[in-house]
Amino acid sequence: MNVLTISDIHAPFTHPRFFEFICDVYDTYDIDEVVFSGDIVDLHALSFHEHDADGLSAGHEVLAAKRQLKKWVQKFPVAKVCIGNHDARTIRLARKAGLPVRCLRDFADIWDTPNWNWDWEHIVDGVLYTHGTGTSGVNAARNLAIKRGMSTVIGHLHKDAGCLWHASVTRRIFGLNVGCGIDVHAYAFNYGKDFVDKPMLGCGVTLDGTGLFIPMPCDIGEAYER
Repeated sequence: MNVLTISDIHAPFTHPRFFEFICDVYDTYDIDEVVFSGDIVDLHALSFHEHDADGLSAGHEVLAAKRQLKKWVQKFPVAKVCIGNHDARTIRLARKAGLPVRCLRDFADIWDTPNWNWDWEHIVDGVLYTHGTGTSGVNAARNLAIKRGMSTVIGHLHKDAGCLWHASVTRRIFGLNVGCGIDVHAYAFNYGKDFVDKPMLGCGVTLDGTGLFIPMPCDIGEAYER
């Protein structure tokens, strides 16, 4: 089974040509299933950290994210979604306010994605797909795969992407970090403007049990330059 994995689009702060890139990757490979590996939305205005006072209000950011997600739903009407830490900000705020989670709307309802299956993790054809919350470092996906005992695909770590393998006496498994699709020029990512390491834009494809990271050629002069 061939699975396309897209992560960390952080709507509405997505790279302006990331959707185009993803559509081209989808059309290039014989994809059987699509998995979004979390942080579909950013919810910058709901952050517990400092946020831009000149940015969108929470309500306007939600509306902008929903408008941006429409084209993703049209292209990928059926998909699996791993809930990311940014997606879950509504849950964290509800808990802080003492509101039971059962009082919250379902993610699919909030974001108008009726046929997207939102859950914390999914297993497709023996491969674990999860956001990667709580992991860190260039070996994060591989380390998580070893801990879980199965090939694992994550997002979450914007600057780390690629596939690393681990072999034991009985099996060979991989850990794949699929990168992200963020727009580094958006105010939501001003925290990283002085970082030496920049986000790695791209996606992942699992081809019959083999993990592959596909970088997005978006530097100056490349196919998906902004």
